[in-house]
This record gives sequence, C-alpha cells and structure tokens, in this order.
Amino acid sequence: MFNHNMTFGTLPAFFKNRQLAVMAIFVSFMALIGTIIAFWLSWIVGVLWVLLVVIAMFVFFDTLRRIGRDTEHYIASLSYRINRGEQEAVIQMPVGVLLFNENYEIDWVNPYLQQFLADTNLVNKQLSVANDVLARIIMGWNTEEQQTRLAWLGRQFEVQVQPELHAIYLMDVTETSKVVKAYEDGQLVIGIISLDNYDEVTERMSDSEISALHSYATSAITDWMMAHDIYVRSLAADRFLMIGYREGLRQAENDKFNLLNEIREATSAQNTPLTLSIGISYHEDTIEAIAQGAQTQLDLALGRGGDQVVVKGSQADARFYGGNTNPMAKRTRVRARVISQALTELMTQADNVMVVGHQRADMDSIGAALGVRRLARMVGMDAWVVTNNDVAKMHADMQQLHQELMNEPRDAEALINEEAALNLVTPNTLLVLVDHSKPSITESPALLELLPDRLVIIDHHRRGEEFPENSLLTYIESYASSTSELVTELFEYQPRKAQGLSRIEATTLLAGIQLDTKSFTLRAGTRTFDAASYLRSVGADGNLIQNFMKDTMADYRDKSHLIEMVKMHGDAAIVVAEDDVIYDSVAVAQAADALLQIIGVACSFVIARRDAETVAISARSTGTKSVQIIMEQMGGGGHLSNAATQVKDQTTTEVAETLRELLTASREEVE
Repeated sequence: MFNHNMTFGTLPAFFKNRQLAVMAIFVSFMALIGTIIAFWLSWIVGVLWVLLVVIAMFVFFDTLRRIGRDTEHYIASLSYRINRGEQEAVIQMPVGVLLFNENYEIDWVNPYLQQFLADTNLVNKQLSVANDVLARIIMGWNTEEQQTRLAWLGRQFEVQVQPELHAIYLMDVTETSKVVKAYEDGQLVIGIISLDNYDEVTERMSDSEISALHSYATSAITDWMMAHDIYVRSLAADRFLMIGYREGLRQAENDKFNLLNEIREATSAQNTPLTLSIGISYHEDTIEAIAQGAQTQLDLALGRGGDQVVVKGSQADARFYGGNTNPMAKRTRVRARVISQALTELMTQADNVMVVGHQRADMDSIGAALGVRRLARMVGMDAWVVTNNDVAKMHADMQQLHQELMNEPRDAEALINEEAALNLVTPNTLLVLVDHSKPSITESPALLELLPDRLVIIDHHRRGEEFPENSLLTYIESYASSTSELVTELFEYQPRKAQGLSRIEATTLLAGIQLDTKSFTLRAGTRTFDAASYLRSVGADGNLIQNFMKDTMADYRDKSHLIEMVKMHGDAAIVVAEDDVIYDSVAVAQAADALLQIIGVACSFVIARRDAETVAISARSTGTKSVQIIMEQMGGGGHLSNAATQVKDQTTTEVAETLRELLTASREEVE
C-alpha cells in the first residue's frame, strides 16, 4: 500500500524551503522543455541533451540538498545557542529571577538572587514569607504598570512581572540608586531668614540690649544651621542668607525646624518675643532662580503671618513648618500710610475702579468693598462693588444690608452685577480684591481674567500658594482682625475735605470687624479698637449692627440642630451634618463659633453640604491650634483660628473621615 506519510517524509529537505522548491520546479520545467525541443530537432541531439540534463540535474539537486542540510544545521545550532544563552543569562546575569505558581508559592530562585539569600531556602514558600511588599506588588500587578522599586535584602531592585509566565524579574539598581541619591543630596539649597518683628522689639531697647539680642539670635541660628550642615551668613540685622545641600535641608525638615520654637520661647522668657520666617528654594535650573524662589517663599511665609518656614522645589508643592502662633500686631502704622497713598495714586491714574469680594460675601467682605469704593469716590473716581448674589438667596443680614443701601442716596448704585461691570470695564480699570487673595473663590472670575495686571489685593487671611502673579499692590496683614479694620485705617490718611464714609458704609465696616472678632473677643488688638472708635465717630449705627446680627427662626433652628450632632475627637468638636440636607453657610459658621464655648473644646469643625456637588467645612479654634493648616491640607485656607474649605464629589461622611485622619496625624506629630 502507498504510504503517504513515508513518501512525503522522505522528500529532500530543500523542498521544505519554499523558495528553493520553486527554483527546483522551475529548473525541472525548463529542462523538460529543452528535451522536447532537442528530440524535435534530432534524436541524437535529444539523447545528448538528456545526458547533459541528467548530469546537470544531479549536480543541481545535490547542491540544493547540501544547501538545505547546511541551513538546517545552522538553524539548529543557532537555536541551541540561543536557548543555551537564555538559560545562562537567567542563571548568570545580575538579574534576580523568581518563578511562582498559581498559589503564589515560589518554585525556583536563580543563583544571582540566591547569593543574597545566603542559606535561606525560599522554594515552596509563599511570596509573603519572602517579602510582604513583593507579594502585594505581584498580587496587585497591572499589565500597564511600569517597573516598581523594591528595597529587599539590603539592595534596591526594579521589579518587573510577567503574570502569564508566573515570573518575577528583579533588576539590581543599588549602585544606580546610590548615584541618584548622591545627586539629589548634593542639590543646592538657598534660603533667606527674616526676624519678623525685630524692629518692633528693638524699638525701645538700649544699644547694649539690642546687641545682646542680636548676638543671641545670630548665635542660635548659626549653631542650629551648622548642626544640619547648612552655612549661614548675616545680610543685615534682621536678615540672613543660608546655603546648603538637599541632605542638610532634609535633616532640618525631619526636625520640623524646631529652631522657630527655640528662639521664640527663649526670647519670650526675656519679654522680647522674637519670631523667625524662612523661605527656602531648591531644584531650580539656575542659582538666580533658586535665590528668587527663596525670596518668593519668604514672602509667602510673611504673608501667612510669619513665624514659619516655607520650603519649595521647582516641581513640588510648598511645605509649611510652624505657623502655629498668632501673628503679632505691628505698633507702627507706617505701612498703612504708605499703602493708603499708593492706593490713592493707582486710583487717580485709572479710568474707574471695580471692587470684588469673595463668593458668598459676608459683612467683612462687603464692608471692606464698600470702604474701598468710598476711598475711590473721595478722589473723584467712579467705583462699584461687583456682586453676583441673588438678593432672594442671601442670608438675612445681607438682605437687610442690601435694603439699607438702596435707601441711602449716596450708595444706591454702589452694587452692580458682573455683566454690568464688564460693560463698564476698560483696559485701564483698577480691580481691587478684598478679603481674599485666591482667584478660585473670587466673586468675579471674568474681571480677574480681563485685568490680571491691574490688580490690588487687600486681605487679612494668611496667604496661600494660590496667589495672583502680577498685582500692582498687595496689602496682606494676617495680624489684623479683619479686612474691614485694614480698610478703615486707610481713611485716616485721606484728604479731610473729601466727603467721607456714609452712615451705612461705616456701619457695615464696623459690623465686619465685630463679626470677625466675635464681638471683640477674638483677635482684637489695640488697632482693632482704634478702628472701631473711628467708625463710631463717623456715624456707625450700633442698633443697625444688632439688627444685622439677628438670625431668622429657621437659621437659629439649623444652628441648634447642628450643635446637637457634635461628637468629640480628642479636643476637637466635629459636627457631621446629614448628606441630603443643604445648610446655609452662615448657620454652619455660627455653629462652629458656638462650639468653642464648650469647656474642653480647642477647635471645632462643622461639615455640611453646601450644594448638590459641594461639602463645606467651617473650622474655628481658640488660637491654641491652627485650623488653617488642617484646612490647607484639604484644599482650603484661612486664618490660624478661622478657616474653611470646600470638597467636591464626596459625602459628608467621607469628608469627616478624611478630617479625622488629618487630626490624628497632626496629634501624633505633635506628640
């Protein structure tokens, strides 16, 4: 019987090569054609042609056979060498290899990795026994994930996984990591140190006392910095330059810059309380950029009230240390006079003035805005307060204020909406932001976008990272009780002949001060009472302020209901409102204020839904703890004892859990 398998299995090897087989068939076909032609001419020629063809075909097919055999031999040899090379690479190359099974048990460890394990045998053991971190990496491996760094056996490995082969590859990058770390540790760091209140403290000292204080401060700063391998050079009596490397900065950060506490406590014991502010920059392209960054961070630290350190790299978020004390009020009013004169000059050079407060305006915001508008009117400039609030949706105090403004001839047209403002604005319009400096919470983003280089900022909140870049004038004093206080002081340096504050403007400014100081019980300094006294002297109405402070029955019930839900977390009182109920922002803030009256409460947080997408937190403290730092970590900001934030797309319970984690971490850090 004809055996097909045997027949085709004995075909010459070259027939397995398609190109060689085609060539052989073509040559055979040409030989057949030649034979036919030769016999057609003569049988003798045909016989001779057949003999030549047979000889030629024998040589040709023998050659093809040898080529095919040699090719097969070469391929077989190459395959063997490749397989052997792969095996040797797995065994000999400086790459650790682990093979595991479906149960995450180790089946094999290559010799390179075994040398670090010494006599430890991992075969047949769970991956978690070898290394918990490695086991978590494998179990959570994403095929799109890049290599992951792993510290194990005193080495640094880059981990790559092939889940389909159940193979783990550990690339030893220990030496590379050392080089990278040495590079990072050697990055240049520049900082500027400022003695915040040096002039005020030394104002009434004798020369010998000033010399002793300066010597102590210089010695304390130098010793602390040298202990962290940082070089310090005095630039002026109250200014120092620090230069170091990233490793020294890392050590200083690990110590939380306790230099701030050392100097504050030591000088306070001598009744000369001195505080420091430090701005530090690193990882910039040029030395000039690093130096400019250091000055920028120092400005940020001072804008946040001083007594703190701000550290920032080119690609990193700013890190804050300190800032846990109330800023000291400055006894001198020189800056207020300079700001008043500079603001007047900017107003007189403008076509008109637009004053913008923050979203969901309160008495401080609207009072300061009305005050700035009156400053512009006193120098003959057209000015308006821009607000987009719907009167029907305003809180009761703002509704009453709006009605009072409508009844005052001088102020009837003071408020306009954003659309009307955009019709009046020109390239030379002056835009004044009051009671805020964050573009994200401004009442009129469109005006800010149109006039980014025609901007004045007046605020009493601590400055954050989000800040306009090109302001013409910035007046931020975090020691002040309110922005209304800052604006009120500016009137003392205006022409006496000009028509000053109206009754309702003075009343609103005083209400703003009274609201932010909780009726002069918090953050009220001597300058606060001076401002209040001035406002009463120009017609501020105390009875009207009392009416502004009254609540509606619904707001009072909401506030009481929120207070009933309070739970303690250490010395923090936390209220978590229902996630399906929207609360008025004023009721939430009042509830946070009221909770501070409870014995044992150092800070309070009221979490309530502001709208369908937003959950807000109102945070308050007695001044012993900084709620601003907590709120900044959640994307907000404010003042040491008065701060807030808004969180999108989360429930009140989820926001509360995040808050508790931050409070716990903060308490552990302090301990």
